[in-house]
Amino acid sequence: MRHDLPPEAMRDWIVDRLDPLELTGASAAAPRSDYDLSGGRPPAGAAPLKPAAVLFGLVDRPSGPSVIFTRRADTLRSHTGQVALPGGRVDPGETPWQTALREAEEEIGLDPSLVTLAGLSTPYQTGTGYLITPVVGFVATPISLSPNPHEVADIFEAPLTFLMNLDNYQQQESRMPNGELRRFYSMNWADQRIWGATAGMVRALRDRLFGAALG
Repeated sequence: MRHDLPPEAMRDWIVDRLDPLELTGASAAAPRSDYDLSGGRPPAGAAPLKPAAVLFGLVDRPSGPSVIFTRRADTLRSHTGQVALPGGRVDPGETPWQTALREAEEEIGLDPSLVTLAGLSTPYQTGTGYLITPVVGFVATPISLSPNPHEVADIFEAPLTFLMNLDNYQQQESRMPNGELRRFYSMNWADQRIWGATAGMVRALRDRLFGAALG
């Protein structure tokens, strides 16, 4: 990360590398997807993608920004126990940032008034049929977060410096129920495994801030 920059200058540096909110649906960057590392393509003739949004909440910490993650509740029907960014499906009439802020408040009790919206990162298409808009926002401190037990088992933060370091990324693979072999990014922070679409969106943000890299 740009440790040579004071906090306000670092914020400006991040904002300059994001899409402005007005570019919703027309990002300058092509969407990333669950298929990128596997050399495949989304299935032709599939149903229209469902819009969703997540919040990259950059928390102002003395050692530098950190990102808020959740671990999904074990009782959920899909992606049980996986690490995720706060977010969900876009309701009719909502903008992606309204969705991201609403979901963050519902899932972890984050007060929307503490979030200063910075811009949009690269859209991400999932194999489950969602097109996710990552919304980046600066989160003021102090904050008091509380997981919604119906959706979230745990809340944690990972330093942005760790997430932006290419040395912390691994490529792994898994066989899908349809027999397809899919590769994905994975990284471990403390005792948490960040992988799949979440890691893909983190990597896309890293490439947007620092330039795309192979591997």
